[in-house]
Amino acid sequence: MFFGVSAVLFVASAWWTLHGCASMLAMGGMPMLGGWTMSMAWMRMPGQTWVGAAASFLGMWVVMMVAMMLPSLVLMLRHYRQAVTGASGLRLGGLTMLVGVGYFFVWALVGAVIYPLGAALAALEMNNLMLSSAVPFMVGVVFLIVGGLQLTRWKACRLACCRDAPGKDRTLPADAATAWRHGLRLGFHCCLCCAGLTAILLVLGVMDWRAMMLVTAAITAERLIPAGDNVAQILGLCAIAAGLVLIVRAA
Repeated sequence: MFFGVSAVLFVASAWWTLHGCASMLAMGGMPMLGGWTMSMAWMRMPGQTWVGAAASFLGMWVVMMVAMMLPSLVLMLRHYRQAVTGASGLRLGGLTMLVGVGYFFVWALVGAVIYPLGAALAALEMNNLMLSSAVPFMVGVVFLIVGGLQLTRWKACRLACCRDAPGKDRTLPADAATAWRHGLRLGFHCCLCCAGLTAILLVLGVMDWRAMMLVTAAITAERLIPAGDNVAQILGLCAIAAGLVLIVRAA
């Protein structure tokens, strides 16, 4: 039942995310100096207020995070279900759902911070020709930074926190408060662990389905493959190589 519900939720969120990507792609983007295109995700539609634009972005962001993070979250939720004592059936299902809501609540907060920063940066890029022309170079720099971060001990520790999530090797009480706090902890550790790969998603295009699939595959691989540390380092080397290529092309 647990895996069936997770599969349905993943398919629904993935379908809605791809639908949103198709809608964004149909609107096109804004060609910018430097040979790149700005995503419409950072802009208001005609007649739309900034509050409405932020709400629209946040809705797309949360659905996208469900599609991207659920494949690796399922394992952590399974660990939680194994650790909970004194609950089964519908009660255990409700507590598991509460953990998931807490987890994605943290990602929603991240999206709420990202949107005003992204919209402000987009406004600067549209009004500053020098900054706009430097974007392809800065994207390469972001890849280099993320690649270096993937090779650090800090990344390995963050990955260990996600792979060996609280509740895996000890029992947890079957109450809503504990479930909520557990979800928040999982979300916090996951956001830190995925910070670099999320940055890559943002610079490649927050609603680009190809970037989303690439980042989703990377996050899932370093979480679920037994040699996750090695996977993270391989991803780091690939990011560094891609960054060097992007910088050379920009130059």
